[in-house]
Amino acid sequence: MSRILLDVSRLLTRLHNGLLPTGVDRVGLAYLKHYGTRARAVLSERGYSITLSEGDSQRIFEMLLSARLDRMALCKVIARYWLSASWKVEDISGVLLHTSHSGIEYERYHDGLTRRKIRGVFLIHDLIPLTHAEYCRPAVDVKHRQRIRTALSRAQGLIANSEDTLRALESESALAGIPMPPSLVAHLASGVLARAPMPPLLAAPYFLMLGTIEPRKNHWFMLHIWRRIVELLGDAAPKLVIVGRRGWECENVIDMLERCHVLRGHVIERSDCSDDELHGWMQHSRALLFPAFVEGYGMPLVEALALKTPVLASNLRVFNEIAGDIPDYLDPLDGPDWIARILAYSEVASPEREAQLARIERFSEPTWSEHFSRVDHFLETLRQ
Repeated sequence: MSRILLDVSRLLTRLHNGLLPTGVDRVGLAYLKHYGTRARAVLSERGYSITLSEGDSQRIFEMLLSARLDRMALCKVIARYWLSASWKVEDISGVLLHTSHSGIEYERYHDGLTRRKIRGVFLIHDLIPLTHAEYCRPAVDVKHRQRIRTALSRAQGLIANSEDTLRALESESALAGIPMPPSLVAHLASGVLARAPMPPLLAAPYFLMLGTIEPRKNHWFMLHIWRRIVELLGDAAPKLVIVGRRGWECENVIDMLERCHVLRGHVIERSDCSDDELHGWMQHSRALLFPAFVEGYGMPLVEALALKTPVLASNLRVFNEIAGDIPDYLDPLDGPDWIARILAYSEVASPEREAQLARIERFSEPTWSEHFSRVDHFLETLRQ
């Protein structure tokens, strides 16, 4: 197999800033675990990139996998390379695997790879800023279109996390008049490792929402659903546990969380949640609630079903691709249906929940072993 290079710039930045890994980061860490022992690290900033030696790469990889940052050691490594005059023309050769979108919009990034005889293969998570710009921060659509079109025109290969993402890539390719490069669909495994059973973190029945608080995740809708449930049941209402950091343009959600008296004591917000704690919340939840308007993949759905936790989800094409008929699907704006289904799943002996638990037994969980088997075969075809 060709030499493997991994761009770990985003992972290092987030570790430096003390941020817990998102779904995108968990994919990057999975690639690091799989390829790290035989890979070299690439660091980039605004399209300028450096390739680290094998020894320095292993030191960086160890920091990332242990989530313990040695700032002084990192600064020394980076300074040594940025101050060197030779890194720009070094002939490395091999395949770069880039899993985060970050920085791939810069032409000079790809020019640098070409000079070093490195073939770029990019994992595309979604095209949501292009297809649903209304759920994203202003101007993100412009930047993401530049990323996607640059990747389409410069990549040696593209990896899509779902058939749904691949279709969106093909649509953008046709719109831009850029031929599709060789492409692969490889589903993602759960980003949270299985752990031993844990005691419940909450005595009362509860439901779980997992993900950054942002408009497309539909938290505002679910908080209104919960207000109605509390008005109906009072203290007997189930709890809602929200795991995820507060993101962008979510002021209306924050208003509900901080100022709605009806929800106090009924909604639990966990913005910084370790994997151990998340496993505990997921394991004992009556169901994962996933009322999103759009997703590129939906790793929380995989994580829940892998732990045999039922899922109530929006009827998105990508969810059907991953989980088939196992979850209960609902319209993301049908309040009465969500209320009825949540109340049904709240019951100790819930026929609806038991029916899904039976369906979960036939869930075919995506695995990293399968993912990397497909990726390795894809890289071999590109080499040939």
